[in-house]
Amino acid sequence: MKLKHFTLAEFDSPDKPGSGANMDADFLEMLDQARERCGFAFKVNSGYRTVAHNRAVGGVPNSSHLRGMAADIACSGSRERFHIVRALLGVGFDRIGIGRTFIHVDNDPAKSEDVIWHYYK
Repeated sequence: MKLKHFTLAEFDSPDKPGSGANMDADFLEMLDQARERCGFAFKVNSGYRTVAHNRAVGGVPNSSHLRGMAADIACSGSRERFHIVRALLGVGFDRIGIGRTFIHVDNDPAKSEDVIWHYYK
């Protein structure tokens, strides 16, 4: 797979170099399209996760990161957040989580569609 805006290494679990190759091809294609729509770079905080890394960061046992169908994108401002979410929705993502400093996106078919949630109170 040829990505225009990302390398597979950006999706590596920190404890397993090369594991970005475990990312789902459809997910990566959609994310690459969203990046194109946005017009600015995405920093991937978390892509593929090993079970050990997922546990270490407090991820849920059925995390979509474990299947390579999720990414957390760094985001710090409301305007940047708006543009990223608009681009994600525009390419067909329908599972988005909003955190203070990141946006989670996944396309896990085993989970509910058409949802946006937040990670902070």
